[in-house]
Amino acid sequence: MLNRPKLNADQRRALELLALLQGCTGATLLAHGVRIDVLADLVRAGFVTAYREPANAGQRQIEVARMRITNAGRRALEG
Repeated sequence: MLNRPKLNADQRRALELLALLQGCTGATLLAHGVRIDVLADLVRAGFVTAYREPANAGQRQIEVARMRITNAGRRALEG
């Protein structure tokens, strides 16, 4: 039997959102009530990847954090 990681309710909700949205910005997750520490824990555990991506904000170009669920994150949701 495989030892599946235990997700708390906040972690599970964040992973479910990322799976549903097929990835999104960190700001979108924050707007949905996901805390930064939860995202950081999921990245450290390998369940989520985070990378910077350029985006336009009016006439300015900024960088946003784009988050995606990994295969390990999908397996954690199944378990």
